[in-house]
Amino acid sequence: MTPQEASQKSEAICRLAPVVPVLVVHDAAHAQPLAQALVDGGLPALEVTLRTPAALDVIAEMAKVEGGTVGAGTLLTPEDVQRAVDAGAKFGVSPGATDRLLDACEEAGLPLLPGAATSTEAMRLLERGYTVQKFFPAEANGGAKALKAIGAPLPQIRFCPTGGVSLANAPDYLGLSNTLCVGGSWVAPSDKVQTGDWDGITALAREAAALPR
Repeated sequence: MTPQEASQKSEAICRLAPVVPVLVVHDAAHAQPLAQALVDGGLPALEVTLRTPAALDVIAEMAKVEGGTVGAGTLLTPEDVQRAVDAGAKFGVSPGATDRLLDACEEAGLPLLPGAATSTEAMRLLERGYTVQKFFPAEANGGAKALKAIGAPLPQIRFCPTGGVSLANAPDYLGLSNTLCVGGSWVAPSDKVQTGDWDGITALAREAAALPR
């Protein structure tokens, strides 16, 4: 898969909903009901971060939920990429980007949303062919004002800002011409996941899915 093809597929996924849930799941038993709750609420693109021992099993279980598109977040190494693909991930997300990681995703045919924090990083990815990128960590990097400023000289790049994004500030990002969607964890708070409050999560997802962009 070429970087251009990867960006086309990433853009299509980003356009599915204004918010991509960023999920840290510790128990694979929660995977299917959590994914179903988010999909029912209008958020079909799901990012499962590889931050827990259960993450790959969670991806495999979520991949069974009809209507969902499950991806793997926190991809750091080529080994992460292969394990994510084997588990059923349909896209990948990384906090940054290295040549080894980009090579691995392209060889595996996994659309990647590579992370960039500065204009230089965004330009290097653009030079390689990635026109859709993750802006991370968004709030720590200056928030929507910073993303707007980066977009002025680089209008050909579209972003999914992640990191400190909430229901309160998501509209600031979604109102920018260079933002496709945002990534956020607020739609699946750990307390609701642990107690199995799937209706509560569906309600949060529905609220997020209604955000204008």
